[in-house]
Amino acid sequence: MKSVLSMVLLLLAMTGYGQNQPTIVPYGNNEVAGKYYNIRGIRMYCEVYGSGKPLLMIHGNGGSISAFRNNIGYFAGKYQVIALDSRSQGKSVDPADSLSFEMMADDEAALLDAMHINSAYVLGWSDGGINALLLAMRHPGKVIKLASTGANLWPDSTAIVPDFWKGDKRHFETMDASKIKTTREKNDWKLFLLDWYQPNVPLKTLQSIKCPSLIIGGDHDLIRVEHTVQIFQSIPHANLWILPNSCHSTLIDYADEFNRTVDAFFSGALKK
Repeated sequence: MKSVLSMVLLLLAMTGYGQNQPTIVPYGNNEVAGKYYNIRGIRMYCEVYGSGKPLLMIHGNGGSISAFRNNIGYFAGKYQVIALDSRSQGKSVDPADSLSFEMMADDEAALLDAMHINSAYVLGWSDGGINALLLAMRHPGKVIKLASTGANLWPDSTAIVPDFWKGDKRHFETMDASKIKTTREKNDWKLFLLDWYQPNVPLKTLQSIKCPSLIIGGDHDLIRVEHTVQIFQSIPHANLWILPNSCHSTLIDYADEFNRTVDAFFSGALKK
């Protein structure tokens, strides 16, 4: 008995039991929290954390659920966080050669239907921020409130910082499409072309967004501050938050402040 007890204690010590070590959650690759749903011709992967009112999180181009690794834990304390892998990204594979923001917004509405969720708070980053806006426009009943950080409405240098846009332009002009062979290369090119040609959302159409909205950007964002202000000004019930000394990754670089402020907006503690 003594030898067995010694072995148990040794194993507990080796695993760090009782040492107050933080638990590292494999966001985006968590079999316990993850599930696939058949959504509009694809198997969409999402992970659910916490309980409470539903909060949908939408990542940016080429990303996955793991983009919200600094945010999910905080919001799961009071919301049912639904973090998804968008079509053609993460574990949500789509071999088709077409992709649009409107398509992804419709995917998100269909996912909520499949989960029997009438409406949700929505947090979107970058391309996910565009999706959040389009979800509120195309499926207004699905969005209680939205927070969108780093979104643009069109894909040129009046919306995107010129140096960044010129870099994408060089990539587009020098890419030899005949050299794109593998499934991964084809998917990466599809995602690049998504942002090169899209979105194409007229400012006036934002007037159809009726839910309270928090429009966010960094003062050194790859999206021009002037463009973020235009988005804010075009939505009837919107708040604007420009983070000082921040680039595009507002929710990573200033995670604690970002989480608290977005939560205050969703809860009603932050008012216009």
